[in-house]
Amino acid sequence: MDWSTLLGLLAGSLTTASFVPQVLKTWRSRSARDISALWLITFITGISLWLIYGLLILSLPIILANGITLALTLLILFFKLQFRG
Repeated sequence: MDWSTLLGLLAGSLTTASFVPQVLKTWRSRSARDISALWLITFITGISLWLIYGLLILSLPIILANGITLALTLLILFFKLQFRG
C-alpha cells in the first residue's frame, strides 16, 4: 500500500469519525431539530456521488470513507424523521 492510499485512509477515517459524536448526541437527546434538513439532504447526495465515484475508480479510501459517512448521515436523517414533533 503506497503512502497516498495511507494518507487517504487517514483523512477519510478522521472526517468519517467526526460524524460519530453527532450521531450519538442526536440519539441520546432524541432531537435533531438543530440539524438543517436541506444541509442533510445536500450532504447525503454529495456523499452518495463521492461513493459512486470511488466505486468507478476503485479507490479504497474514497469507498470506505464515503460508504461509512453515508451510513452515519442516513442514521442522522432517520433520527431527524423519527424524533420530529
